[in-house]
Amino acid sequence: MAAEAVLAVEGLTYAHQSGGLRVLAVDDVSLQVASGETLGLVGESGCGKTTLARLVVGLLPAHRGVVRVGGEDAHRAGLAARRARARAVQMVFQDPFGSLNPRLRIGTIVAEPLAVHGIGDAESRRRQALELLDKVGLPAAAAQRFAHELSGGQRQRVAIARALALQPRLIVCDEAVSALDVSIQAQVINLLRDLQREFGLAYLFISHDLRVVRYISDRIAVMHRGRIVETGESDTVWRAPQHPYSRSLMASLPREPNEFEAAAAP
Repeated sequence: MAAEAVLAVEGLTYAHQSGGLRVLAVDDVSLQVASGETLGLVGESGCGKTTLARLVVGLLPAHRGVVRVGGEDAHRAGLAARRARARAVQMVFQDPFGSLNPRLRIGTIVAEPLAVHGIGDAESRRRQALELLDKVGLPAAAAQRFAHELSGGQRQRVAIARALALQPRLIVCDEAVSALDVSIQAQVINLLRDLQREFGLAYLFISHDLRVVRYISDRIAVMHRGRIVETGESDTVWRAPQHPYSRSLMASLPREPNEFEAAAAP
């Protein structure tokens, strides 16, 4: 039996207004992500990847189409529905520094989703924040520090810990390693894979870096001008892309291993 679809996007459409013109950023997109699966989404800058991510997590309203999380319409009106979506779907952003409140200590940042959703008391939230920091490879002492006192890789680990706090079913990673050095990229990617195995997480992993996407993804979806032009098993899309745009993307890459692949290898 096929794994349950944690995320099902059907006919999703969103248009920007630019200079009086209506520009389709996401054009009739449909895709699924199964429980425990990583779907990599690739495409050039400006193709609509980030807009799609924001539609999935509810930061933008879809103009047409449906986002279902665990079979439920994620865009239903009502506070209870929005809270349920927030607990089921979390996001890790490209810029870890910009996504962390500079005025809060790290322990408070990680525990904040629990406080917002009224989970536990202050002491239990503090303990859970320390456990989450440990899960992502940070020492307990990090809880007392501020974001500016951490490295880029450490800040992204904090963002991942915060995303885990509500025990989501799906994490949307929007260029989550692109701002990091190659060796740190590999560490964070391997951390994401370990957490996926431990918690059964599903990932929608968005990146322009095809090698990173191939390494972490079970399947790859190729996005071009707001549309999904090809979807398939990771190795199949990598080795035998069918769409002309997919072929052009793959042809632009050298075939010998690069620094990331060498650093990420077990």
